[in-house]
Amino acid sequence: MVEIDVVYEGDLHTEALHGPSGNTLTTDAPKDNEGRGESFSPTDLVATALGTCMITIMGIAARRKGLALEGARVRVRKLMTMEPVRRIGKLEVVFDLPAGLSEADRAVLERAALACPVHKSLHPDTEIPVTFNYGS
Repeated sequence: MVEIDVVYEGDLHTEALHGPSGNTLTTDAPKDNEGRGESFSPTDLVATALGTCMITIMGIAARRKGLALEGARVRVRKLMTMEPVRRIGKLEVVFDLPAGLSEADRAVLERAALACPVHKSLHPDTEIPVTFNYGS
């Protein structure tokens, strides 16, 4: 179990404390929802959680197979929708991965990414197209 304590600081800003590590992060509402966009928004953190989870689970799979994944990147593009209510409508995920991986190793890494707990926890109405680029 992990506990995260969040304090509302006013003016649509929060500070969250990660219990186990003591690290903190701040949020602000986005400009399109009455905020100033001075930090990650809560929905930005969902996109961040998805990208970091997917590449971390890939890292676990790579380490187990002795594959080098250092320098790999993932970009997540978040698109909001207003239908039927304001929510994340789509999270477009694009990986830039090292060249030289065999088809079998690519399959292992791609399966790992798609099995990440954040990906599995998101509502099925949220579109999540994923692209894997190798050698870019």
